[in-house]
Amino acid sequence: MHAALVSTLPLPPRIRTRNALVASADSSFRQRLSEILTGLRWQVRLAESGAQAWAEAEATPPEAVVVDSWLPDLDLAEFLKDFRKYFPEVDLVTTGAANLQESPRGPYRQELLYALRRSQDTDTAAWNTAPALSSDGKATGRQRSDGLPAASDPAPSRDPGFPPASKLSAGAREPQAKSQPKAGCERLPELIGNAACMLEVSRRVRLVAPRSTPVLIEGPTGSGKELVAEALHRLSPRSRKPFVAINCAAIPEALLEAELFGHTRGAFTGAVQGRMGRIESADGGTLFLDEIGEMPLGLQSKLLRFVECGELQRVGDNENIKVDVRIVAATHQALAQQAHTGSFRSDLYYRLAVFLIHTPSIAEHPEDLPLLVEHFLCRMGREAPVKRIDPAALARLKGHDWPGNVRELEHVLERGAILAGDECVLTSAEIDFGLTVN
Repeated sequence: MHAALVSTLPLPPRIRTRNALVASADSSFRQRLSEILTGLRWQVRLAESGAQAWAEAEATPPEAVVVDSWLPDLDLAEFLKDFRKYFPEVDLVTTGAANLQESPRGPYRQELLYALRRSQDTDTAAWNTAPALSSDGKATGRQRSDGLPAASDPAPSRDPGFPPASKLSAGAREPQAKSQPKAGCERLPELIGNAACMLEVSRRVRLVAPRSTPVLIEGPTGSGKELVAEALHRLSPRSRKPFVAINCAAIPEALLEAELFGHTRGAFTGAVQGRMGRIESADGGTLFLDEIGEMPLGLQSKLLRFVECGELQRVGDNENIKVDVRIVAATHQALAQQAHTGSFRSDLYYRLAVFLIHTPSIAEHPEDLPLLVEHFLCRMGREAPVKRIDPAALARLKGHDWPGNVRELEHVLERGAILAGDECVLTSAEIDFGLTVN
């Protein structure tokens, strides 16, 4: 009787999953927005360019498309115009002022705007804080430059499962006055920090990224030199081609030449077949030479010839191979001083250091430590519940001198999260600097 009664009860309404497409060249932005929309019960597909977004939409038309304010391959205005023409029923939202142009508003537009606001609240770049334009072209105080609701606007009625602001880690956000960057500067999303030295790194990356100019990145160990190199590649016209990295200090001197330039079959003992080198495999893209200061002097002369003429020879071969790569080098050493003393070829130094970028140590921007802590805790939260940090633990982190810089901070937080186990708060007891490996 009881079973029969239960079978006659009406089933709860089935929650409908909606389909969205996110198009952005910024991988971190795509990931953040995808996670938030997934929490709002959207199925999300990702595209890193306008052409890919168009192909995804043609394959399976989405209900909504979120387009970043810059596309690496298409003019944004033309893309929006054509997209509205061929997909008139799709709710089209952008992170720029084009979001306010005429577009069919879907029933879930407010959820899209809320997700955009939350994803960009985690990135305190300059374009998140400037005043926006309303549909009549006047500045509004309640919107940001992306046309989204201001931070004080209410969220959608359905709670997507994010912790309230009161439960964020103590000191995890800098005061608004400190997070305002210099006029005309925009922080790159992968470079966490709003200090003047960090904004200068972003500014220099944006200046040189569209060119093929060689770049030398100098900075202490663990300060994010490879992140800067990846940002240079991402923002360059070569972004669709390979980004190839090689650590010149991690490969034995006897093998480094073959690793860079490739080799033919039988060129040396153990070379049972020919192999393409790292330089050749980066053709059309970017070659990142990490720890260039560790490269042997003999190999530097061969690299110099390639930098000068763009041609290389595989080990054991006499044929010249033409390769088009953009070289980005990095070092933690005082390379100019080494060039002066003769321990590094001065002619190679001047060809690599056409444009210099310095990545600062944590000691140069200690005010950004809370932002870095929050960033790493959130990133670790992709595989486990997000942990918070209490004020005492944060104070202990601020008192450390960080010889290993950002990499050491990441290791300390990861170790602390493991030691905390199922606890959701990191305390000073879990902060251990003694076993850090840089």
